[in-house]
Amino acid sequence: MIGFINETQIELPVQNESQLIRWIRAVAAVYGCTVGDLTYIFCNDEKILEVNRRFLGHDYYTDVITFDYSTAKHLSGDIYISLDTVASNADEIGVPFEQELRRIIIHGLLHLTGQGDKTPETKLQMTAKEEKALAMWS
Repeated sequence: MIGFINETQIELPVQNESQLIRWIRAVAAVYGCTVGDLTYIFCNDEKILEVNRRFLGHDYYTDVITFDYSTAKHLSGDIYISLDTVASNADEIGVPFEQELRRIIIHGLLHLTGQGDKTPETKLQMTAKEEKALAMWS
């Protein structure tokens, strides 16, 4: 089951939930995976900073934090997304908010498939996979 919740007083940004769920499952299938219990938690910068400090020991803001509970090729997890950071990133790179949000939604999913982004090489791989996934949106 794929769920979308808000952790703060932010309105849920999901417009067409069934389309989004189909897309997430289709992207997972590209990597030979199925989706189990997957929850997207939309929050603000302060909440994601709190999560980053509490669970990861990091003292900085970020756009997405993925907690992986997957088994083999069955993806499950909690994905926190800061809508504040998504909005500022979209403004900075000059893309619509909805497009940047989809990129971050898939970024979290790609982490569950095993894709990292800690080195320049893995960042390039992540970006290419995000672009491939965005091209699948319909």
